[in-house]
Amino acid sequence: MILKLCRFVSPEGGTRVGCIREDGQVVDLTEAGIVDLAALLEADEPATVVSDYLQAHPDVAPVARARLLPPVEGQEIWAAGVTYLRSKAARMEESDFSATAYDRVYVAARPELFFKCAPGKAVGPDEAVGIRRDARWSVPEPELALVLNSRGRVVGFTIGNDMSSRDIEGENLLYLPQAKIYNRSCALGPWIVVGVGESSAREWRITIEIERAGVVVFSGETVAGQLRRSFDELAEYLFRSQRFPAGVVLLTGTGIVPPDQFTLAAGDEVRIRINGIGLLRNPVVVV
Repeated sequence: MILKLCRFVSPEGGTRVGCIREDGQVVDLTEAGIVDLAALLEADEPATVVSDYLQAHPDVAPVARARLLPPVEGQEIWAAGVTYLRSKAARMEESDFSATAYDRVYVAARPELFFKCAPGKAVGPDEAVGIRRDARWSVPEPELALVLNSRGRVVGFTIGNDMSSRDIEGENLLYLPQAKIYNRSCALGPWIVVGVGESSAREWRITIEIERAGVVVFSGETVAGQLRRSFDELAEYLFRSQRFPAGVVLLTGTGIVPPDQFTLAAGDEVRIRINGIGLLRNPVVVV
């Protein structure tokens, strides 16, 4: 069974774990004893745990005015780079100095993996993402995000926006952390889809629209199946010599790159949609 799991703020102000109904409303899972999303994702079949409760309680009322939060708790957030051919080309265009490194990592056995942010620094749906005040060339990176439990198993999927300062990264590869890791540099949400396998997820279409002053100034589309590496391969490398007791979220790279003359501006709205998940929408601010 395919389900959408979320974190939300209840009208009373508490943070809860919920399930999104087909009509888009949120069902509070507190009465099912589910108060920790990361713990739920440790179950062998999280979708079965939730669906059994919903079937036994068909009359449970949805929550009014639930505000969605990023669907992470204690999970670190990591990212993979240069996993799509278009991404490789774009990264090579950033700098002649870095071109050879990007070309090599695309075909190498070992993927590029890097820490993106701590869970408390990720923003959720309708929260503002940031562009660095010292960057001149800032872009969103729409990505399928893998949700892994502490055993390295892919248990769900969400949408990620790996914000990037391309001019800073292009100046020198050693500046990658500054180009990628700063306040509001990562958005996740709106929820986690569970009960779906890799073969189905690879058929999902990833689209992005950037709106400025009411006009769409960039749009693009790709398919998750264009990702060069398998989900299990990325997970296996991420878990080498590492432990993630609360699990981890892994952004899988982008296949959509705006033209070189484009940069985000304060007041823009970024809308990323994955047809098997939903819509992640965020305004843009300078940080």
